[in-house]
Amino acid sequence: MVSTIISTIAMTGMSKAQDFNDVAYSIFKDSIEMRTVVGVGNETPKLAAYLADHLKKGGFADNDITIIPHEDTAAMIIRYRGDGRSGKKPILISSHMDVVEALREDWVRDPFTLIEEGDMYFGRGTLDTKLNVAALVATFIRLKSEGFIPSRDIVLAFSGDEETAMATTKVMTKDYRDQIDAAFAIIADGGGGRIGEDGKAFSYTVSHSEKTFMSVEVTARNTGGHSSRPKKDNAIYDLSKAMLNLSKYEFPVLQSELTQAYFEKTAGLVTDTVIAEAMAEFAKDKNDKTAVATLRSYPQYIGATGTTCVATLLKGGHADNALPQSATATINCRIFPGISAEATLDQLIAVASNDALEWRIINNVEAAPESPLNEVVMGAVERVVHEEYPGLPIVPAMSLGATDGKHFRMAGIPSYALTGIFIKSSDGFSHGLNERVPQDNLPRSMRIWHSLITEWAG
Repeated sequence: MVSTIISTIAMTGMSKAQDFNDVAYSIFKDSIEMRTVVGVGNETPKLAAYLADHLKKGGFADNDITIIPHEDTAAMIIRYRGDGRSGKKPILISSHMDVVEALREDWVRDPFTLIEEGDMYFGRGTLDTKLNVAALVATFIRLKSEGFIPSRDIVLAFSGDEETAMATTKVMTKDYRDQIDAAFAIIADGGGGRIGEDGKAFSYTVSHSEKTFMSVEVTARNTGGHSSRPKKDNAIYDLSKAMLNLSKYEFPVLQSELTQAYFEKTAGLVTDTVIAEAMAEFAKDKNDKTAVATLRSYPQYIGATGTTCVATLLKGGHADNALPQSATATINCRIFPGISAEATLDQLIAVASNDALEWRIINNVEAAPESPLNEVVMGAVERVVHEEYPGLPIVPAMSLGATDGKHFRMAGIPSYALTGIFIKSSDGFSHGLNERVPQDNLPRSMRIWHSLITEWAG
């Protein structure tokens, strides 16, 4: 269907927005049906070839499309060439083609078939994030058909393993840096519109940073012995005391220009007056103890006030009739931007207060700087979003999760996560069973991406 629509447009020279909405829908449907999951049978390379084929039929030259094979997956880079009249560096827009595994026996519907039911699209990747991939490709094809000549190059970069190792993003930033270099990057994976359970939009977020992910193993060791001869020193007890210390500890309060703006903006949006007052006071003074205590009593806000570390896994002993020779806990930390992994580990060691414990960072810690508030980005977002929802608050935010944007920031490209998707919290099933997205997000995303790109590169 996609090729038919594109061919008709090419022959007649006529098109309308709905034609390209149809292109986006067909790409979306076909992409959902490709099992772009890491491992045996990974169809991410197939999806990359499929997208390249349609972009070529839409007017993009072979040398404007680069497919990058990597192990069982692939990434791709598409360049929409401008005339350079702005004298500015390109704009990079990134998303990912891969999805999290989904087992048919666990789902109500086939996760790798696009199912339309009620006002929803169901399927793995509908929300995270094949709708964005489809809308961006269809928007590129639409702009090309309209004869749009950007004032600077626009680059699409689709990674192929964002949900796992992010190796393809690293490859792009290291080996294809000249192709993805940009004034800033827009990450079409995160951010977007928030809708209340009453169906009304109440804010639009743009993520400017991500916390650093660090997992640590801490182990207590002991000579052990027979359980009939208990000793005062015990590996499980020693580890438990350290974990109890951690459970009572609160990391220092931190605030950046971004989180200060986030709390200042969000204070006017929440209906709970206690939370609203705490946000407003914290934005004015991060040392306000009452405000800090209030915000840190809510799991959804504590992460924006500083680093968090929490015990997530536990193992110990080797037999029920033997004293444990070792006990190990895993602690997961989400480190505030600007704080090092080493400093955080030192703090954990101090809190545990047991020099005999063994500590080990078990992941490759990759810290990225916070992207500065950017009027070019935020001004365009405000104008475009207000075309859809006049007066809607635009809120800069810090993501508690991880996206490809981390690697672009590490490579020196400021990155901002946003999409054209508006959704209720109760419909947010990314990575979960029966993932879904409201159907009205496809045409809305087409409008928003078209407007944003022409704002930034018109």
